[in-house]
Amino acid sequence: MLPVTPGRIAVVGSGALARALCHSLAALAPSHPTGRPDVPVTVSLLARDGARAAALARSCRARAAVSGNKVSFTAEPLADEADALDRLRPDVLVCCASAQSPYERVTAPSAWTSLVAEAGFGLTLPLQATIAVRLARAVARVSPGTRFVNGAFPDVVNPLLSALDLPVLCGIGNVATLAACLRAGLRLGAGDRLAVLGHHVHLAAPADPDDEVRAWRDDTPVPGVTALLAADRALPRRDLNAIAGHAAARMLLDLVTGVEIHANVPGPMGLPGGYPVRITAGTIALDLPPGLTRDAAVDWNLRVGRRDGVQVRDGRIEYPPAAAAAIADHLPGIADGWTPSALDQVTEELTALRGRLRLAPTAPAPARLA
Repeated sequence: MLPVTPGRIAVVGSGALARALCHSLAALAPSHPTGRPDVPVTVSLLARDGARAAALARSCRARAAVSGNKVSFTAEPLADEADALDRLRPDVLVCCASAQSPYERVTAPSAWTSLVAEAGFGLTLPLQATIAVRLARAVARVSPGTRFVNGAFPDVVNPLLSALDLPVLCGIGNVATLAACLRAGLRLGAGDRLAVLGHHVHLAAPADPDDEVRAWRDDTPVPGVTALLAADRALPRRDLNAIAGHAAARMLLDLVTGVEIHANVPGPMGLPGGYPVRITAGTIALDLPPGLTRDAAVDWNLRVGRRDGVQVRDGRIEYPPAAAAAIADHLPGIADGWTPSALDQVTEELTALRGRLRLAPTAPAPARLA
């Protein structure tokens, strides 16, 4: 019998998404192309707060012990991304951290969160991208064999990574969460294929039915998607986050153990929005239903994604008119758009604006889901 090569996953972050992902990694058994359940997997938790990462690893070790699987957990403080990657050489690196929490509008409302609600969650793109960009740069520099998976606003951050010529396999969450909810609503079995086109914006129902998630069951269009997703969209966002982590855990375990994957993921190969994909031996390709071209799928995601208030298109970051108008009141220099080379400067300006507005009174604004 050939020896089994352990799989190595590194997870950056210790917040809600990292916890959901790691709890599910501890509960799910690794797969193997031959069906063997005994493939060992090591998960390294990396976070600025080393004590928090260590506590998460400890709880995950207990969960794995109850599950009886061969997933082990270690933790360490993250001081230098390149150094950590050079030492660990993981098969997969997962970013579950960003410089802007999607929960801030609930936990600490301010004039800043009012502006995000007015302009759209896409205003925070540079803050969502900061850590992912650093990690992708480290992968390219010291561990090019590592596959990078991004969980920070991947529908738009991944296209930004691509525009910066940085590596990214795909994202987690968003369309994967919606696909999991649809599979449950349709009562699909493990062998039933479900292809989904969906964007981060679809975590809430669109006003225009023509902009709704598109889904195909065994290449046949699924009707009534809005009704199928209604109860799931009403769940607390942290519950949806747990579903995202569970779906991501299944994909990551299959990825490091070499199982062929048919899934729905955001930002595959740096594309905007979410798509059905096939991953074989670490190589990813779109797995679109018959009659749907890559260009049509990308154009659809760009169109519906404008509701987030930002898009990366033709190597440029652009804002639709309403978002641009809201941004122009505070940062007129970026309201007309900017190029990826300006990311560091835009991030600095946006961070300074956030600091000022967090100290200002909260202004009424239309509610938007992050």
